[in-house]
Amino acid sequence: MRKTPLDTAPCPIARSLARVGESWSVLILREAFYGTRRFDDFQKQLGIAPNMLSRRLEMLVSEGLLERRQYCDKPPRSEYLLTPRGRDFRPVMLALLAWGNRHFSPDGERVVLVDRHTGATVTPVLVDAANGRPITEADHFVAAGPAASERMRARLARSDGARAAAAAGGPPIPGDPQTAGAI
Repeated sequence: MRKTPLDTAPCPIARSLARVGESWSVLILREAFYGTRRFDDFQKQLGIAPNMLSRRLEMLVSEGLLERRQYCDKPPRSEYLLTPRGRDFRPVMLALLAWGNRHFSPDGERVVLVDRHTGATVTPVLVDAANGRPITEADHFVAAGPAASERMRARLARSDGARAAAAAGGPPIPGDPQTAGAI
């Protein structure tokens, strides 16, 4: 069976996973958020083999999540800094942190998110940037975007969230025979 490369897949989740879906890549980004910059420090913090670290750093640089900057000429040494694209991964990291604390920390939270102004521990939630309302399963569903293929449109139209929205008087689902009367 021929597999579709994830980096060119129509799904944005698949394309994202092609860049950061391997666990070492996510952990390297985590360390970069914690302030790690140098190869030896990444290796020390992660306990990763040098050849594996080299490959992952190169991939993160080529995908535009990290920038390599030389800080020493003799011998040549580089540090790795988050790019704007890499910094945009922060909400994903925080969501993983909260999810891990909630479901995989039987002995208690080891890392928490803290409000800089109050010192209180906070739990991140996903909100709509336009109105600040939390994104919930009851109020939101995934729908095809303007660039979606017909196959993707049909697939997402069959989702439970899209059907529930149409049944509740929400917008009709283009191409869905069950909501065709609502169009």
